[in-house]
Amino acid sequence: MPKQRITKEMVVDAAFEIARREGIEKATVKAISEKLGCSVQPIYSYCQNMDGLRQEVAEKARSFVHAYAAKRIDPYDLFRSTGHAYVQAAKEEPYLFRLYLFQERKGVSSLEDIYRTETNPAVAEKIAADLNIPVSVAKQLHLNMLIYTIGIGTIFSVTASSISEEEIFMQQERAYEAFLKSAKESKENE
Repeated sequence: MPKQRITKEMVVDAAFEIARREGIEKATVKAISEKLGCSVQPIYSYCQNMDGLRQEVAEKARSFVHAYAAKRIDPYDLFRSTGHAYVQAAKEEPYLFRLYLFQERKGVSSLEDIYRTETNPAVAEKIAADLNIPVSVAKQLHLNMLIYTIGIGTIFSVTASSISEEEIFMQQERAYEAFLKSAKESKENE
């Protein structure tokens, strides 16, 4: 039987699966080669350094988390369901969520940069239309909830939390109401 040719995609996929089950720190050359059933040589031939491989796995985790959330978003309750979807991702896929969260974001030096790189600008427009508030106020509301949801997601992904999703969703709702009240007050003061 001919030997299977190991490709770079296979190496990245194997590292991703290890990172998903055990965390990126467990995705070593030895663990990847064992998963692929090959020697370490093909791994080294594709990965001059592990930082490059980790970055590729982090990008794959980013795509995974976004796709995971997209499948769970309710278009009729876009704002709330998006926050809920990311919390569910953190709870169900903690290693990938951590990898997604802690991935270096080059060129980000402000909250505006984070907002621009981590969100869809159409969401602020939809929030503005749904709540009858200016887009600038909707954008601030969205940014506040993004920061809040990332915080809750971090808690889920770095602890063996037994906090129920319902409790977290209720806490998100409280934050949403507080941020919305603040947004509406700032609209009235304009």
